[in-house]
Amino acid sequence: MRIAILSNGPANYSTKRLKEEAILRGHEVEVIRYKECYASIEQSNPTVSYHGEDLAKFDAIIPRIASYMTSYGTAIVRQLEMQGAYTVSSSISISRSRDKMRSLQLLAKSGVGIPKTVVSRNTTDIDDLLEQLGGMPVIIKLARGTHGNGVVLAETKKAAKSVLQAFYLTNDDGTNILLQEFIKESAGTDIRAFVVGSRVVASMKRQSLDDDFRSNLHKGGEGTSVKLTDEEKKVAVKAAKAMGLNIAGVDLMRSSRGPLILEVNASPGFGIERVTGRNVAGPIIEYVEMNAKRRNKKDKVGA
Repeated sequence: MRIAILSNGPANYSTKRLKEEAILRGHEVEVIRYKECYASIEQSNPTVSYHGEDLAKFDAIIPRIASYMTSYGTAIVRQLEMQGAYTVSSSISISRSRDKMRSLQLLAKSGVGIPKTVVSRNTTDIDDLLEQLGGMPVIIKLARGTHGNGVVLAETKKAAKSVLQAFYLTNDDGTNILLQEFIKESAGTDIRAFVVGSRVVASMKRQSLDDDFRSNLHKGGEGTSVKLTDEEKKVAVKAAKAMGLNIAGVDLMRSSRGPLILEVNASPGFGIERVTGRNVAGPIIEYVEMNAKRRNKKDKVGA
């Protein structure tokens, strides 16, 4: 098969691992810097070009779209979909997962447990908002924040109001701001489940090294291998499916009322391989093989 990995960082560990595994399994692989691609849009003839080359030649596309390039990256993926290319992650599923409010709405609709969340652009109703969440402390986060950025723990009403006012003043682009209940029993700890298709292929617990309530590895958190319960595996897969993602990093926390989903990442990092010793790149390539071939075979039969 001819596989294209859409990534602006060919030297990134995750990109290199995907390429290694694909080559190991006998595939032709090319890393495409999607920010250097351009789309030609005309009636009945959508094309995507990269350095003068039409990307329609590839049998499968693996998008690795950075959060800050979501809009352009998903536009390129969408154009490839219009050409009939098989993409392991659809443009709409990537977009869904990048909007925290939209993703929480979809998770709740699918019956997946999440921390109670409210959204409002009115700072005068702070008492009512906090009452709905069960009191202090609360988590305040930007709907499009990543890697733990744009997330604040407010321990008093006064602090919460100050944070909200600051966020609203500095975010005049319409970005939603969420208030979320604080799960005391999981403070500073969460779990990353790496989902491929309908199974969890690796999982790790992330623990903050200081008093920071955020456990992201990007914030200096420490990762250790962890065994998930059957319920946690089931919830992680269900959360990925709610987003429409075939490949996902699902972040969850353990609470007194069961596993609660925090976020579903469309382009999860592969640091989990180093922490757990599990191969996650291999199962992704296997998934691509099985589903791209099945789709292409169906297209030939339909023709």
